[in-house]
Amino acid sequence: MKLNDVRTLVHLTRGNELRFDELTFREIRECADAGWLAILPTGCTEQQGPHLPVNFDTWFVEAVCLAAMKQAAEKYDVKGLVLPAMPFGPTPEHRNYGSGYVHIPQALHEGLVEAVLNSLAEQGFERIIVWRGCGQHTLGDVVERFNRAHTDQARAYLPSLPYAEIMQQFAPGVPGGHADSFSTSISLHLRPQAVRVDRIPEPESKPVDWSNPNLDFTLYSQSGVIGDPTQASADLGAKLWYTIVETVALTFRETAKTRKTA
Repeated sequence: MKLNDVRTLVHLTRGNELRFDELTFREIRECADAGWLAILPTGCTEQQGPHLPVNFDTWFVEAVCLAAMKQAAEKYDVKGLVLPAMPFGPTPEHRNYGSGYVHIPQALHEGLVEAVLNSLAEQGFERIIVWRGCGQHTLGDVVERFNRAHTDQARAYLPSLPYAEIMQQFAPGVPGGHADSFSTSISLHLRPQAVRVDRIPEPESKPVDWSNPNLDFTLYSQSGVIGDPTQASADLGAKLWYTIVETVALTFRETAKTRKTA
C-alpha cells in the first residue's frame, strides 16, 4: 500500500478521518517520509457556563482539525495526520468558579507543546501546524523557539484563529467571548445532546479586559459566560461549522505549499 495516496489511507481511519493515533508506527513513518503535514490540536478543560460541558474547547479543536484535514485531503489533495487533542492548558481565569477546570501553568504548557513538536520533528515531519482550541493560549514563543532550533529539519506554524470573523459574518453584533452563541450554536449543530438548553443563561457579563495578565472571569460574569448565548441555534451552528471547516482546510492547503525553511 502506498500511503502517499490519500485514498488508500482513508479506510484505515475511523469516519474517513486521518488520525495519527490510529496508524501503526511504520505507517506514520511512511507519512512523514512522504512529506505529510502533522496537525497538533491544543485544547483545554475549563468551565463553559452552566449549559456546556467543560471539554468544549478540546472536543471542538479536534473536530475542526479532523473535518478540515478530511476536506483538504479530498478537495485539495493535501496529505496530513491529526494528532489527538491535548486536553489541558492554562486556565487561571476560571479558578474562582471553584470547579470544572484543569490548570496547567504557562511554562509547563509551553514545555509540553515544545516536546511534542520536537518529537514530531525527530520522526521526520517537516511541517507541523499547531491549531489552538483556546484563543487565550499564547504559543508564539514556543513556535518561534522551535523554528530557530530546527531551521534545516522542520517548521511549525501557528495560524490565527478565524472564528470571530466568521461569527460576525453570520451573526453581526452578537456579543461573544466565552461559552457564547458561537460555542452554543456549534454544539447545538454537532452534538445537541451535550447542551443543557434549559440552563442557557441570559446575558449578564461586563466588558472584559482581555489584556489583563491576571484575568479573572468571575469579575465579569457570574454564570461564566462572556457574551450572549441566547442567540444560539443549530441553524447558525451549521453555517458557522461549514465555513470554519472550509477556512481551516484552505489554511492547511496553503501550509502544505510552503517549504519547511520558509
